[in-house]
Amino acid sequence: MAGSSGGKWAAVLGRFLLALLLVYGTFNPLGRSWFHWAVLPALQDPGSITSIGPLKVLVGLLLLIGWVFLIQATRRSLGTVGVVLGLAFCGVLIWLLISWKVLSPGSTSAIVHLGLISVALILAVGSGWSIITRKVTGQVDTDEVN
Repeated sequence: MAGSSGGKWAAVLGRFLLALLLVYGTFNPLGRSWFHWAVLPALQDPGSITSIGPLKVLVGLLLLIGWVFLIQATRRSLGTVGVVLGLAFCGVLIWLLISWKVLSPGSTSAIVHLGLISVALILAVGSGWSIITRKVTGQVDTDEVN
């Protein structure tokens, strides 16, 4: 059934996976990202900027399109206050994990991973907010057309 509860949560999960792919594809601490592939070599050797090539630019443009799309959807659905509250919530969760000694403050890689996951989570919630709202409250969001 297209309107089933499982289908709605699968759509939210799909948005989260898409946001994770976008965030980790742009930058990650593993060194396997567009930043490490295209930008960092040009920063390390400014003379190599001419060797960037069309494939790296194309991938960069695709990532930029993904960022603009998800940020726009998140801004429209959550607003600035919602985004700030979501990021604050994720930040306090990371702080809590550090205070409980689950995470070491010196573990920058783990903290960066959690930060990237937090950004992906905010983008996913923002892009799927109508689905989440409909599931939790039963209310349907619509865009007004004048």
